[in-house]
Amino acid sequence: MSLPSPKGNSQGNTTLRERPSGNGKNGRTKPIAPTGLIRCIPHSVVELRKTLLLPLDDLLVVTRQFINPNASRSGLSRCLRRHGVSNLKTLLSEEEKDSSPKKTFKDYEPGFVHVDVKYLPRMPDEERHGYLFAAIDRATRWVYIEILKDKSARSA
Repeated sequence: MSLPSPKGNSQGNTTLRERPSGNGKNGRTKPIAPTGLIRCIPHSVVELRKTLLLPLDDLLVVTRQFINPNASRSGLSRCLRRHGVSNLKTLLSEEEKDSSPKKTFKDYEPGFVHVDVKYLPRMPDEERHGYLFAAIDRATRWVYIEILKDKSARSA
């Protein structure tokens, strides 16, 4: 009588096992951690980060005030890392490389507002795409954003 081998059977062979496909639940691949943001919101947050070059805490304040009051700092950080815009120094250095020597803005009185409009892709559950309007007061650096369905002077 032979004793079973440490490999699990008496013949000494290893047992072949089927490996499950990587669906994120079996440990083979990491599942994408939820960010607490709705589907179209990561595009808005990423565009805000690229346009305004706000630090994470300032971006979190803007996101909570105008987009999602339940957004967490860690969820926002994961979202920025996932889209490759988490390092603000890299974004600043890319902007410096792409542009000519910067001119400084003159000092403005409060009320001078700069408005940017960004195109947002159409989501599967929506009929049309939207537009992200970002208004920045140049003197106070106060930011206001809103997502609208059309890009008209009336909407702005």
